[in-house]
Amino acid sequence: MITPQLLIDLLLILTIAWIMGGVFSRFGLPIMLGQLLAGVVLGPPVLGLVICSPAIALIAELGIFFLMFYSGMEMDPKELVEHIRPCLAVALGGFVLPLAAGYLTARAFGGTLYQSLFVGLGVSITAIAVQSAILNSMRINKTELGHIIIGAAIVDDILSLMCLSVLLGLAKTGTVQYMDLSIVVLKVTAFFGLTILVGLFVVPKMTVKLHDREGKAFTFAVVSALTMAYLAELAGLHLIIGAFLAGLFVRKEIMDTNIYNAMKDRFFGLSYGFLVPIFFASLSCHLRFFWDWRFISFVLTLTLVAILGKLIGCGLGLAIFRRNPWECAVVGFGMSGRGAVELVVAAVVLQLGDKLMFTQMITEPLLTEAQFSGLVLMAFMTTLIAPLSLRWAVVRTCLPDEKAAFCTLWKQGIDTG
Repeated sequence: MITPQLLIDLLLILTIAWIMGGVFSRFGLPIMLGQLLAGVVLGPPVLGLVICSPAIALIAELGIFFLMFYSGMEMDPKELVEHIRPCLAVALGGFVLPLAAGYLTARAFGGTLYQSLFVGLGVSITAIAVQSAILNSMRINKTELGHIIIGAAIVDDILSLMCLSVLLGLAKTGTVQYMDLSIVVLKVTAFFGLTILVGLFVVPKMTVKLHDREGKAFTFAVVSALTMAYLAELAGLHLIIGAFLAGLFVRKEIMDTNIYNAMKDRFFGLSYGFLVPIFFASLSCHLRFFWDWRFISFVLTLTLVAILGKLIGCGLGLAIFRRNPWECAVVGFGMSGRGAVELVVAAVVLQLGDKLMFTQMITEPLLTEAQFSGLVLMAFMTTLIAPLSLRWAVVRTCLPDEKAAFCTLWKQGIDTG
């Protein structure tokens, strides 16, 4: 329901995010940093002027939904397929190393076995929506490295889903539930198989008949995205993966160019002009502070481990394919941001822990409030740092060859940003 308070909240968020985003842009910094800090200033951490209501949360979810669909439209599915091997290597390195590092960090700060494993899992996840926004803002989403980052992030989320299934089974029964894991693998395989079939054979036949009168093409795109998102949820994946894949298959090659460009402009305006600033600002709603040195040390250590784990793990995965160190750094920093999926996983674990504690199946929570808050703060800080570190790595990559296609696209993003 639209209330006067919701209107005031939206007005404040969009106005301050617009102003702060403009300030950051003038200094050559990503606009989303301004949007993030707008949420911190307006939200609970500082002024508390904006109420983190269910309506704001819903709009933020719609923000990452439409952002991921638009990101899919910007990608080339052929490029993703061509780079499947580096995507898998980057994803594996960027999942295993942060998982191990996060586990050891939590253990060092007194976490139990299961608590440490779940903290490690939270550290290992990459936020596809956040990375898509960063890559889009820097105009490098269409490059080879951009495709590798997004492809690896998708694989990363699938690995986290499988790992979560195993850990939840262990927490509930003390044993690995191979049947549950097999069902997860089967559902994910069925989802991607069905998605590919629909994308290759059904969508092209329907887009031929599309016209732009009364927004029919836009409606078709939204229906496609919602359908794919629902199927992704049925498979146990996050809805944003379905939205991304739907955008991936709504391609320029299978429809009238003018209709495609008009539809793309509408999605860009709806997401980046309205919903995405609210999503980034809403991340501050999850911030909780414990003002003691042990908690601060835990958060800072976890954040450092999260960044270095992705940088080294993903970088080594790409280095196998004889890429130079700066390109490896671009991919490593490009995979370091966290966000929606990591917060969802942490919330699921926290709720299950409370339930098992209530039924006396376990005596220790699966995640403490301090560990949960540490993961949220880590996600926020890595999201804040990711565009800055990525920009630095891109600059270093482009110094030897400023005329390379990768660097040309990035410089176009600076000139028009």
